[in-house]
Amino acid sequence: CDLNGVPEATVTTILLSAGADPAHVRPLVAYQCAIDAVTDRCFPSYALQRGAHAFGAVPQFELLVLAGILRRGWAISVADHEGMGGYFGAAREPGYRVLDGVRAALAFAPLGLEPDNQVGVIGYSGGGMASAWTAEMAPEYAPELNLVGAALGAPVGDPGQTFIRLNGGFHAALPALVVAGLRHAYPGLAKVINEHANLEGMRKLKELETLDTVTAMAKFRHNDFDDYIDAPLADLLATPEVLHVFEDLRMGHRTPTCPLLVVQGTHDQMIHVEDIDGLVERYVDGGATVAYVRDRVSEHISLQVIATPAMVSWLADRFEGKSIPTGTRTVRSLSLSLRSLKGYLAMGAAALRTVLGRRL
Repeated sequence: CDLNGVPEATVTTILLSAGADPAHVRPLVAYQCAIDAVTDRCFPSYALQRGAHAFGAVPQFELLVLAGILRRGWAISVADHEGMGGYFGAAREPGYRVLDGVRAALAFAPLGLEPDNQVGVIGYSGGGMASAWTAEMAPEYAPELNLVGAALGAPVGDPGQTFIRLNGGFHAALPALVVAGLRHAYPGLAKVINEHANLEGMRKLKELETLDTVTAMAKFRHNDFDDYIDAPLADLLATPEVLHVFEDLRMGHRTPTCPLLVVQGTHDQMIHVEDIDGLVERYVDGGATVAYVRDRVSEHISLQVIATPAMVSWLADRFEGKSIPTGTRTVRSLSLSLRSLKGYLAMGAAALRTVLGRRL
């Protein structure tokens, strides 16, 4: 269903290694791609297909990560968590779609999974945000699922603050893409835009709905919303309609009941570490079990490569019932461990075989 609880149709892609025996007991991993776009060309259900015309869609790059997870013998569900409309950044509904996709995967006979199958959740950046919503909504929306853990990489935490910080900068396309999608989901936001955006601003929002992530990032860098409205941006951000949206998008109002791993770079140029510190604090104050790792070396893009083996290994520990770490620690780099090195080698081998078209 959508953020207002209205039923809707959505799509989930199921992955299993070629030749895998469905009778073999295996966990299910709900992997959330960083869709980060409005156009359906960037939805995983299309972008992951062989021959898809989706250059610049982030899920195509994440296919190499998916290959590394499949190499472990796990099943994977990949939801189009933005829904049919591509409402990038919307509250709650990414969790609904992911959880319904998990339900569908458990009921899909060829996978051979059971209703009480172990389920892990993982995602980075836009996928980390969708994963956070999944963990938050699970207790009330899908309490029957056996969710054993959620690994959240740079999960945004406070989209409103991220909008303010990125607007006008090199990554200005990201908040612009969010506005382009969310104006269709929040009537109050649409009202403010329709009343105050100039013709050029409306044209750019419509164009953003057609662009893949990479193209949008290149074309709309350094764009400033102040240039496309008839009132100071600060004044519009203070309107009740916009404040309602910002508050609705802020995660941490609900407490996940499954264990969490949160990974964040202290020098992330897109998602500020203070926003993730605040999200973790809200989770811990609510009683959640959280292990929070802050990486001092990595920026946003490199941390996904560096942190993924650690995040996948953490999920493996949850599937194996090992003790659950808690607390916050700041490290020089997540790459500086023997376990991470083994993870890089395994995921690198899987990525290479995928690029060469070889079976995992």
